[in-house]
Amino acid sequence: MVWATVAMDMVGFGILLPVLPLYAEDFGASPATAAALVAVFSAAQMVAAPFWGRLSDRIGRRTVLVAALVGSCLGSLVTGLAGALWVLFAGRIVDGFSGSSYAVGQAAVADLAEPEDRPRLLGLLAAAFGVGFVAGPLIGSIAALGSRELPFFVAAALAAANAVMALVRLPAGRPARRPTGRPDDAEASTPTVGRMALWGSAGLAVRRLAMLSLVSMIGFAGFEATFALLVERRFPEVGDPTVYGLFAAIGVLMVLVQTRVVGPANARLGSRPALRAALASVAAGMVVLSIGGGWAGLAVALVLLVVGQGVFGPTLSNATVETVGTGGRGEALGLQQGAGAMGRIIGPLLAGVLMDQVGVGAPYLVAAALAVVAIAVVPSGAEPQTPGATP
Repeated sequence: MVWATVAMDMVGFGILLPVLPLYAEDFGASPATAAALVAVFSAAQMVAAPFWGRLSDRIGRRTVLVAALVGSCLGSLVTGLAGALWVLFAGRIVDGFSGSSYAVGQAAVADLAEPEDRPRLLGLLAAAFGVGFVAGPLIGSIAALGSRELPFFVAAALAAANAVMALVRLPAGRPARRPTGRPDDAEASTPTVGRMALWGSAGLAVRRLAMLSLVSMIGFAGFEATFALLVERRFPEVGDPTVYGLFAAIGVLMVLVQTRVVGPANARLGSRPALRAALASVAAGMVVLSIGGGWAGLAVALVLLVVGQGVFGPTLSNATVETVGTGGRGEALGLQQGAGAMGRIIGPLLAGVLMDQVGVGAPYLVAAALAVVAIAVVPSGAEPQTPGATP
């Protein structure tokens, strides 16, 4: 049910994304303003995600998930009913501020899952993104046949139905319990990150993991934003259907990696070595992408890149959960999501400037360098002990 809730929210987001720039142009927006409309969503999410995560630690996951879905419904409605450009921005800010379902869903999965099964289930949750970006644009394209406003109303209805489903079907849960310090407390051996503890040793590790989310997302979001341009310049004989097909193939491969590879990789290597291996794969893929090599080189680059990124995201969440106790999971995962949202703002802007001013391969060389830097940022030391486990 947690997976279904997050997946449906991602479908709603996927419905809006393709039509949003075109809808903004109807209000007289320039291409730069239309891009800002996309960026303002991530900016609001960056600010709000840690707050929602911390709140879910205190009052429970279901309440916050439902509130986030209601906010998404309102944001989509405001966007669809907008009569002026500033109202359009207001709608995207409301939607972005409510965009915390993924981090809170991760915290809910971490609460429910056995430690040995957690990487696999977090990978399954991450695959909800792929489902959303395959089903969402398809639904949106059909709705747009009616009008450009209709996809926003469809997304609002979907979010409202999703909120009702979450309210009825998700377990209420309890606010996360913090350790008491007693020897029989199952969490006593696990660092707990609370609002006032983010500067302790566990807090330092959490911030380093959040920095990983930022650095890696700068590179990957830049790839997403410029990949179509790369294909157009290197393979001028292909048309838009080929580009769409490549994006669909990337999505399918990402889902396969997150559902089939993440669990075994974490079980065999441990979360931190798996993070380093994933980042090395991303760096190699970006280097091959920058060099070229025709269609064969593109295929190799995409496999390396998607496998690395597909393993990286859920493994990073698992490493974050391992670092904190149950009382700080929501806040730590919200901080991670907020850092990733910042990367989604910086990455496309940086990649666009690099491709325009330096060359077609420049964004991917920089992304490879960022991945190498991120390997050094992965916290060192032994894997954290599972609460209650025998050393």
